[in-house]
Amino acid sequence: MRATLRWAHADLRAHRGEALFVVLASAGIIASLLLAGALFSYAANPWQRIFNQSQGAHIWLHTRAGADLDALTGVDGIAALSGPYRTAATTVESRGARAGVTLRAAAVEPPGTGLPIVTAGSWLAPPDGGGGAGTVVLESSVARALWAEPGDTVRVTGPAGAPRALQVSGIAEAAEPHYRPGGGPGIGWVLPGTLDGIAPGDTGQSVGLRLEDPNDTDFMVQRAVTVLGADRVAQVTKWQQTRAEAGGDDQLLGRMFAVFGLGALLAAALAASGAIGARVRGQLRDIAILKAVGFTPGQVTRGFLVQHLAFALLGTALGTAAIALLGARIPGRIGEAAAVWEDLPGHTALMIGIPCGAVLLIAAATGLSAWRAGRVPPVPVARAALPSAAPMTALGRRALGMRVPPALVLGWRAAFARRGRTVIPVARLALPLMLITIALVAWSTLDQFRSRPAQMGLPAALTVRAQQPAGPSDPELEKSLAAIADVAAVHPGAEMAALAPGQTDTITLRGLGTARHPYPSAVVEGRAVDGPDEAVAGQGLLDLLGVRVGDWVRMTVEGRPQILHLVGRTLEPESGGRVITTTIDALRERDPQLRPAFHALVLREGADPRAVSGALAAAAGGTLEIRETPNPADRLEPARGVIAALIAVLALIGLTELLTLISTGVRDRGRDLLALKAIGLTPRQIGSMIVTAAGLTALVSAVVGTTVGVLSGSWLVDTQGASSGIGAGIAQPPPLPVLLTVIVGAVLGAVAAAALPATRAARRRLADSLSETL
Repeated sequence: MRATLRWAHADLRAHRGEALFVVLASAGIIASLLLAGALFSYAANPWQRIFNQSQGAHIWLHTRAGADLDALTGVDGIAALSGPYRTAATTVESRGARAGVTLRAAAVEPPGTGLPIVTAGSWLAPPDGGGGAGTVVLESSVARALWAEPGDTVRVTGPAGAPRALQVSGIAEAAEPHYRPGGGPGIGWVLPGTLDGIAPGDTGQSVGLRLEDPNDTDFMVQRAVTVLGADRVAQVTKWQQTRAEAGGDDQLLGRMFAVFGLGALLAAALAASGAIGARVRGQLRDIAILKAVGFTPGQVTRGFLVQHLAFALLGTALGTAAIALLGARIPGRIGEAAAVWEDLPGHTALMIGIPCGAVLLIAAATGLSAWRAGRVPPVPVARAALPSAAPMTALGRRALGMRVPPALVLGWRAAFARRGRTVIPVARLALPLMLITIALVAWSTLDQFRSRPAQMGLPAALTVRAQQPAGPSDPELEKSLAAIADVAAVHPGAEMAALAPGQTDTITLRGLGTARHPYPSAVVEGRAVDGPDEAVAGQGLLDLLGVRVGDWVRMTVEGRPQILHLVGRTLEPESGGRVITTTIDALRERDPQLRPAFHALVLREGADPRAVSGALAAAAGGTLEIRETPNPADRLEPARGVIAALIAVLALIGLTELLTLISTGVRDRGRDLLALKAIGLTPRQIGSMIVTAAGLTALVSAVVGTTVGVLSGSWLVDTQGASSGIGAGIAQPPPLPVLLTVIVGAVLGAVAAAALPATRAARRRLADSLSETL
């Protein structure tokens, strides 16, 4: 063992550059994986991230007027209070959209606990600072439902019924329940004077409790209610409840990024093991000498294993320390994710698990390379006597005869000399490119929801409900809606709950459109509705009932049976896909008195839903309730920045793999390069040959990686769509120019990375030393 350690130390001193490259490569890969883990946690835990950044409250108590909330200050177990705030229930309108909002009277200085994180605009300004008394800060989900942005004017109606115009000064995120149409009210913050003008009488109160131990939430709720009095507490919101409401989004993002994480770990391990294997192959002469002086295969194997494990551990420590100390200083979304990662769930597990997993994979690859090193024969001449490459093919000789540049012919031959030696480098370099393409498929699918919502199951951009009995009649309403310039079609609709066969599950029965003018559902299997008693359904309903297209489905609606024939499967983003859609005429056969509950508006291509909503509100004089159709892309919006950062991480891993392949290729073909120089090739031709070989390898890898990535990414997205109930068929491959950009970028990167090794190899002296022979 002593001789092994002495040789390892001497080898390290003799090959400091190679050792430094292995350590830095390992450190860079570990740092990339840790940043990827930080990005995954950042995107997959949006509620937890906001809760930590805002010093959120674990309990929110909403009380009636007169409750003594100051009595909670001295209660043991409460670390801090947010508020108390005076509150008032209001209705906020903007561009025809209407939402219930609980306004809170907040100070000019934002609170330290339960801090709203302002993402756009600014916090409330003082009354003498430019009209702050007439401003409001809206929670992001409310602002999205109202299409409100900083600078817009909204109409607020208080308990007294008198409307008041307020200017939106900012949009903020809060770790509290989000607003959903038909659910609980949203949140807004105003100055105390503004709240007095909207609700001059007695108002309610809200206070947030940040606990010393979150596990004591239920007990602290009981204590707080006892202190205040049960008759004074109107509502209690606990942090577990809020987190559970956002859990669906977290799980969807988590599953999507888990696939990328495992792929990135595999690509990083292959890149690191490739660098180690290249170093082992570069020391075959030293291994042969060790064998000749008496080292056993076991000693050689142990020496390489110990040496490279030490490199891997040192690189892992450097990469981990760099992210822990400097990660938060990286500009942009990556630095923000690294800064808050420490407080997110799973931070400790990822900080330990990722380096340990990478080291184990590197150790396995190192063990294989070290075992191969132990099998190197101690006779140097034996390897020199073997041909280093396949003979020139007939096609290559014909190309040379046709005056094709020798650098191109020889570069092709060097890149694809032997089938076994070609497939492995191409596959290793294609892996990160495949993962980049999968990420681009996810990006393109999100863009498709935005740019072409009709193809993704969202043909109607707006939903209009008339206020009855003050609203117009159905024919008048449809006529007035169709008169708007950018409205292409108006489809009456009704929606109701129905009991599935067996009456154990509830599904959504929807009537949309008429027999003469059917609703343009996004049918991906079967056909659209074209006759009586026909319907289409989402994937979630097909899975729930265990039926398929072509079957008849019987359900119970308000105690009466409804039998429909499934003729198609549609993309259905709402209600987990548990929706069956027919025409409103089919529903009227069961209930002739059925009236449309809403009207779905299909807009002309390029029309702005906000502008159309404003035009509708102005034309109807406030008698319409206008809502934007929910888009699944809204809850996946945080994934965009993470996907972009992930592509950068995978590009770094691919660059490491590319540098390893280039250096290995130059070293393995050193004897051939000297022979080519001896027969008359100029240094420029030799350099061009090396660059061409690297470019061709990258080209083939990029073509294979993007092709497999498109197929794999489409399958993964469709599988996720089917499991979520939306249904398969939502995957959208990246546009051809984007794929060509990936391929061209990979080739240009390979050419740039090979330029320096090619220049150094072309300047080597014409000599066939022992090191080149081995």
